[in-house]
Amino acid sequence: MEAEFCRRRARYAVSRENPCVYILASRRNGTLYTGVTSDQFRRMPLHKQGLVEGFSKKYRVHMLVYYETHPTMEAAIRREKQIKEWRRLWKIRLIESMNPEWIDLFDEATGEILDGPADVARRKI
Repeated sequence: MEAEFCRRRARYAVSRENPCVYILASRRNGTLYTGVTSDQFRRMPLHKQGLVEGFSKKYRVHMLVYYETHPTMEAAIRREKQIKEWRRLWKIRLIESMNPEWIDLFDEATGEILDGPADVARRKI
């Protein structure tokens, strides 16, 4: 059963100016890709449509399963490098701390970025 999650309009969820580290997956427990962007709402459709050349296109890694925002691009890049050095199991634990059901957090139809189910559950407490 799919967990409840919160839909937010793009302008409210993650500001377009907020640097963001994100993890994409090909499927639950599938191939993972860690990236960084200054505009998540522009970047996600490019990944979904296979317009970003490289790893994510080659391995069809298009499902947004985790993201975190940072105050500066420098901080986001440092965090991306840190996560890229992690073991796969650590990345899976990070994903599941926010999104235990591996729901695609980017709604392609509306352009919305969704909160992970764990984030929604924490707010209810």
